[in-house]
Parts: sequence; structure tokens; C-alpha cells
Amino acid sequence: MQIINGKAIAQEVKDGLCRKIETLRQQGKRIPKLSVVLIGTHAASATYVRNKERACAAIGMESDTIRLPETITQEELLAQIEQLNEDPMVDGILVQLPLPRQIDERKVLNAIDPGKDVDGFHPVNIGRLLIGEPASVPCTPKGIIRMLEAIGLDDLSGRHAIVIGRSNIVGKPIALLLLAKHATVTIAHSRTADLSALCREADIVIAAVGVPRLVKADWIKEDAVVIDVGINRDENGKLCGDVDFDDVKNVAQALSPVPGGVGPMTIAMLLSNTLAAYEEHEGGR
Repeated sequence: MQIINGKAIAQEVKDGLCRKIETLRQQGKRIPKLSVVLIGTHAASATYVRNKERACAAIGMESDTIRLPETITQEELLAQIEQLNEDPMVDGILVQLPLPRQIDERKVLNAIDPGKDVDGFHPVNIGRLLIGEPASVPCTPKGIIRMLEAIGLDDLSGRHAIVIGRSNIVGKPIALLLLAKHATVTIAHSRTADLSALCREADIVIAAVGVPRLVKADWIKEDAVVIDVGINRDENGKLCGDVDFDDVKNVAQALSPVPGGVGPMTIAMLLSNTLAAYEEHEGGR
């Protein structure tokens, strides 16, 4: 059984980005910049943002974090986003979720310039992804595809993939990316009947439903590839995924761990999207 080391794959991606940015620096060109908007003092959000700051610094990318109070109004937040939209030095804008109760998340995400939407959540980018046009792709799904490519699954023609989960952040976009690679895709979720039987038919299983250790060995056919997107805490407070790793490792051909699997890929793809946005902006000037 092959462990799909997301940390190592992410480092390869970041090393490549670092080389590109160093070339820009040597050529005297502007350096790509990511702006992150953080509202309030939510501990997990602050940790995520700190990790993004460190990741940017490690590859030589410019970044700044705009910290706003928990009491901010929607109008004030939208004005801040518009200011970032108009700033020619900003290539990527990320609004850290979750948002305070008084803020309409949909309106905030929709206010970001699609060309600076490095999370890939804007309806314009999701629409482009749906019809196969170039788009900023949501980071976690993009990272999953990169992980599959890293183990030699470049062409998925003839393969059956099941996606457990239908979120706008992971489930739906990864299904579109798998279709674009010519896989036959089943989208399942918490209300799917006989979910285990459907999984047993799949060559690729992507678990993104948010239920600790849901997927067991008897759900997986021999030599299937399993990607675990879940980040949960079990009854003992231990970090775990949606897949029972110790059980499934006995049957899967390849399996991503939690932690150290999809998580590191998400930040790497955020950096990749920011550089791609920069190249688009500079090419259009």
C-alpha cells in the first residue's frame, strides 16, 4: 500500500513556485501578492492565516493580513474588498471563513474580483469550471488532482470515481475536475442509500463528508485509491479523517493520511492560484 504523502507533494509544488518567484525577482519585476482578510479572533482562523503567511514567506511571495474587528458591518467589509479589488499590487484576495453572524458570506465572496478569487469560490469561476473554461479552481480539489497525478493517475479514462460529499468547496468541484479527466463520477452524500456498496464499485474513493472514520475496509475494493479530505476529532479528541486509515490501509492500493495528506496541498494550491492570477494580471497590462 502506497501512502500518498501530501506534505512532500506540496513541498515540490512550493519549490517550483519559489523558483519562479526568484526568477521574477532577478528580472526586477513585481512580486506576486496575496491579501488575506481576517475578521475577529477565532483561534482556528488565526492559525490558518498564520500558516498562509508563513507559506508565502517561504516561497518569497508578498502577503499581508488585514485584521478587522468582529463587529464590522457588511458595508464596511464590502468596502474593504472593493479597495483590494482596485489595488493593482494585489493579485489574490482571500477572506478567511467563517464570518461573523451579521455578515452574508455569499455576498462577500461574490464581491471579490473573479480574477483575484484565489479560493475559486466566485460563481464566475465555478461556472467556468463547469463548462471547461480556464478558471481559478478551488484549492482543495485542485490539490487532490495533483495528488492523483503524483501517483501516476494522469488520465482517468475508464475509471470509476466516487465522491462522498457534495459541498461547494470540495465535493462538487472535485467531481467536475474528475469528469474533465474522463472519469465516470458518482456523487454520494449522507443521504445516499447503500453507500458502502457504491464505494465497493469505485476505483477512486474521495471522502469529504465530515464523519470520523466513516469509510471502512469492507467499503473499498482491492487496489482502489482512497483520498481522505476529512478533518475531524474522534471521541478521544484525536485528529482523524473520514477514512478509517488503519482498517483501509490493508486493502487500498494508495491512501492519503490525516494529517499530512490533503491539508498541505490546499495551501500549496492557494499559492499556485495566486501566482497564476499574477501572471494573468501582468499579461493583461
